[in-house]
Amino acid sequence: MPPEIQALIDKPFLLATVLAVGALCGIVAERVGENWNKAERRRRWQARKGKVYRPAFGAQADPVPPKRLDPIATAAEQLRVVMEASFTARPLLNQGERRLLSVLDKALADESPGWRAMGQVSLGEILASPNEAAFLAVNSKRVDLLIVDADCRPLHAVEMQGKGHHQSDNTAARDAVKREALRRAGIGYVEVVSGDTPAEVRAMVRKLVGRGSGAG
Repeated sequence: MPPEIQALIDKPFLLATVLAVGALCGIVAERVGENWNKAERRRRWQARKGKVYRPAFGAQADPVPPKRLDPIATAAEQLRVVMEASFTARPLLNQGERRLLSVLDKALADESPGWRAMGQVSLGEILASPNEAAFLAVNSKRVDLLIVDADCRPLHAVEMQGKGHHQSDNTAARDAVKREALRRAGIGYVEVVSGDTPAEVRAMVRKLVGRGSGAG
């Protein structure tokens, strides 16, 4: 008999410990194998049903197979697609927005030289939120014009509303989402109607910089 086995026999406590550890390892290995088989069966069933499996909260996540890359997800593929396409330049602002920007620029130069107006600004560039879902809800939305201070901090969003702008419930809902997100960030929101005169826009600017009645 090998001396190692004889030594274990001579020490019953040590032998019992070794056997217990071996049994525990066997149980763990068996459980891991069972879980893996269950995960494989579940994954195959979900694949047949066209669903994506997500483990319950607190459960151990199954190994996730690598995701397939979008055909144009990589820079090389994007470059290939762009090289095969044609592009044309188009104005950043429409005619009404350009006129409004011109009036705003002149009014800001007179009323608050440190302020300036910018066109078609993405809310994702001027807003941040720890709530990912809330941020994604506004990330791709834009404001027609944005008034910023000398340090480019956003102060007031200016929306150009043409005739029939709010005829669509969806448009009104989108504007409400933008308005609420801006309000929560402490950024003002004002609307200019296509029929407003330069004098009315100037009066609005004076209120925004705190020089007229009803400033806020």
